[in-house]
Amino acid sequence: MDFAFDARTEELRAKLLAFMDEYVYPAEAVAEEQRSLLASPWDTPAVVEELKAEARRQGLWNLFLPDSEYGAGLTNLQYAPLAEIMGRSPHLAPTATNCAAPDTGNMEVLTQFGDEQQRKQWLEPLLAGEIRSAFAMTEPDVASSDATNITTHIERDGDEYVITGRKWYISGAMHPDCKIHIVMGKTDPDGEDVRRQQSMVLVPRDTPGVTIKRAMQVFGYEDHSHGGHAEVIFDHARVPVSNLIGEEGGGFAIAQARLGPGRIHHCMRLIGMAERAIELMCRRAVSRNAFGKSLAQQGVVHNWIADARVTVEQLRLLVLKTAWLMDTVGNRGAHTEIQAIKIATPRAVVDILDRAIQLHGAGGVSQDFPLAELYAGARTLMIADGPDEVHQRSLARRELKRYL
Repeated sequence: MDFAFDARTEELRAKLLAFMDEYVYPAEAVAEEQRSLLASPWDTPAVVEELKAEARRQGLWNLFLPDSEYGAGLTNLQYAPLAEIMGRSPHLAPTATNCAAPDTGNMEVLTQFGDEQQRKQWLEPLLAGEIRSAFAMTEPDVASSDATNITTHIERDGDEYVITGRKWYISGAMHPDCKIHIVMGKTDPDGEDVRRQQSMVLVPRDTPGVTIKRAMQVFGYEDHSHGGHAEVIFDHARVPVSNLIGEEGGGFAIAQARLGPGRIHHCMRLIGMAERAIELMCRRAVSRNAFGKSLAQQGVVHNWIADARVTVEQLRLLVLKTAWLMDTVGNRGAHTEIQAIKIATPRAVVDILDRAIQLHGAGGVSQDFPLAELYAGARTLMIADGPDEVHQRSLARRELKRYL
C-alpha cells in the first residue's frame, strides 16, 4: 500500500489550500452576515455564488466524481486529501466546489444508473451547479436503519408511477434551487426477496402531490449548506414510468452503491473537521491564561491535544487504506474497511470536538466559533448513512463467520 500523493494530487492540494486561505475562510463570517439579511434563510448568500465561480475558474470543481467524462476523474485515494481540506469548512467549501452532499451521491447515481435522457435533464445541470437535489429515503414511521422497512409505495398505473409516502430528514429539499428528488419506495411490497422490493424514481419538486411540510433542525441548526433537511409528503404524486432509475427492484442495490462512496466522503471531511478543531485548540491554548499560566501550560490541555493528534493520524491512515482498497478491489472488497471508518471516525471526531469546545468555554458553544456547528454535524454522522450499531452488527457477523 502506497499512500504517497501523486503529482496531480499535490497540485490540487496546493490549489485547494490556497483557495481555502484566500477565499473560503474569509467568507465564513460574510456568509452568515449575508444570510441574516436574506428574505428566506434558504436563499444562497451572494458570497457563496462568488466562491463557486472562483472554484470553477481555478478548476476546483466536481472533484468527487471519478468518472472523467463528467467529473475530475480522480481515484478515491486522490480525492481523500482534498475532501479532508474541504472538511475544515464543511458548510462552505464542499458547496463552493460542487462537492456537497446530497448532490454528490445523486450525481453518482445518475452517472452509474441513469439513462441518457435522465443524465441530460438532471445530471448535466447538477454538474454545472445550476440546480440542487434531494435524496428521499428515510421515513419517520419506521426504523429506516433497516431499509427494507420503508413503506413509501411506488405503484404503477399505466405509463405512470404513483408515489405515496412520508419522508423526513430529506437533505437538500429546503433549498430553493432543489429541482429533483430521488425517491426510494416499494414497487413490489410483497416480493419474496426483501432486497428486491424497492425501486428509485426521479420526482421533480414541482410535481403535484409533493409537499415540503417543514424544515427539520439538527441540534437546533437549520443546516443551510446542505439545503436543509425537510419532511416531505408524497400524496399520490405521479411521474412517468421513464423516471425509474435502473430497473424495478433495483433500489436497494443502487442505495448501497450510493452509500459506499458517501460514507468515505463523510469520513474524509470529518478528518478535516478534526484538524480544524486541533488548530482552534492550539490557538486558544496559547492565547488564554487561567490560574497564573497559559492554558498551553496546563497538563490536561497537553493530553487533549496529544490524544487528538494521535487519533487523527490513526484515522487518516485507515481512511486512506479504505480509499486504496476501493480503488483496487472495489467497494465490495473494501466493505469491512468502509464500515470500520464509518464506526470509528465520527465517534473519535465528536470526542475531539468536545474537548475543543471545553477548551473554549462559553465561546465553544457560541456562534462566534465553528465548533458547536461542527459538533452537531459530526454527531449526526453517527446516525446518518447507517447508525453505528448497524455497521457494528454487520462487521461483527463478518468476523464471526470465519469461526462458525
